[in-house]
Amino acid sequence: MMRIWQSLKRRASRAVAAPATSVSTDYRPLADAQASGTARQLRESWKDANIPKRQRALVDPQLDAYRNGTPVAVFDALVDILKFNIPELAGKRLLEIGCSSGYYAEVLAIKKLGVQYEGCDYSAAFIDLARRRYPGIAFDVQDATGLRHPDASYDIVLSGGCILHIPDYEGAIAEAVRVARRWVVFHRTPVLHMHGPITYTKKAYGIDTIEIHFNEQALMRLFSRHAMHLVDINTHSIGWEAAISDGLAMKTYLCVKSA
Repeated sequence: MMRIWQSLKRRASRAVAAPATSVSTDYRPLADAQASGTARQLRESWKDANIPKRQRALVDPQLDAYRNGTPVAVFDALVDILKFNIPELAGKRLLEIGCSSGYYAEVLAIKKLGVQYEGCDYSAAFIDLARRRYPGIAFDVQDATGLRHPDASYDIVLSGGCILHIPDYEGAIAEAVRVARRWVVFHRTPVLHMHGPITYTKKAYGIDTIEIHFNEQALMRLFSRHAMHLVDINTHSIGWEAAISDGLAMKTYLCVKSA
């Protein structure tokens, strides 16, 4: 999963295909006038029934390696930021929004964090697979921009690398904050530092979809607008957007709700 970010040393003014082993390929930047309409058109892409199986083919070897003690940077980013900042994790209720097939339940269990994990995702196919793989865990089909959970119903809400695929990402951020009692994590978030946001079309697991690269300062101000304070950042991959001369980093942000 991390190889795509290492491959983004590219010219954004033309299509570039990432290596065949990457999750995401064929990035194409959208003009501002196109971004909103195209994003809405491709919003259903993640419901494709072929994606879950393709994802597990990549994720399962990573989980096997992690279980055997091999570091996996994107897994460690989440584990580290939770363990370092949140005391007494054991027993805390954690909801992952955009949980796909629920494999982060396994990541957290491998490291014995002891949280009570639940997951939801926009894709019924992903949730069907999650329920089969992890039958003792609660999973539900939900839209990140309109969750059915009550206010402040989870100690920790994990936005699992999904806002980059959501046209109404501010709505998804607001909902994550609403259902969190205290802590909100935005995991696997692609950020630029001098430019952005920039919306790309791409192929994810061979399916046409979108990906948003955020401007970090604007994203931090958006967190503040929704009554969150930034507590910690873990940067787990760095690349380069050559055409705009800007660093592209994959980061995990831990925020706490304002009192």
